[in-house]
Amino acid sequence: MSRHEVRPSGRERTFGRNEIIVSKTDPKGRITYCNDVFRRVAGYAERELLGQPHSVIRHPDMPRCVFKLLWDTISAGGEIFAYVKNMARDGDHYWVLAHVTPSLDASGAILGYHSSRRLPDPSAVAAIEGIYRELKAKEDAPDNRKDGMASAYEHLVGVLKSKGVSYDQFVLSL
Repeated sequence: MSRHEVRPSGRERTFGRNEIIVSKTDPKGRITYCNDVFRRVAGYAERELLGQPHSVIRHPDMPRCVFKLLWDTISAGGEIFAYVKNMARDGDHYWVLAHVTPSLDASGAILGYHSSRRLPDPSAVAAIEGIYRELKAKEDAPDNRKDGMASAYEHLVGVLKSKGVSYDQFVLSL
């Protein structure tokens, strides 16, 4: 089944509270490692994931501006926590609380990225879903995707600024 044929099923899947989904990517976001929990929850075999862009599991409900913030942060050498709605191979979705960090060589150059994801608290997911719907609507409103992304990103930054918190602080407060 090609990725373009997968449609959201509306069904949610979950994983154990003590399980951790782990993946590593190269600097461009192509998967170089994925643990058994990742493969089981996403519904892919290892050979189907290795070398693929991590966006292979991106759910269409996820606002792109959140990924912009994530990539801006990690490519600058920072770490980030984020709630992410992913899509499994069969269209089911699953929520994670992701912690993404750059992997550095001895001189501090970025070799790739490491992501550990845990099962999020349902109340945090309920809180973030409304915000993500609002951001996604802003992204989808203009005819131009670039303008939509810019509008949603500005809105996200404005919300964080009005609360006086970073994105990590906001996410971890939910």
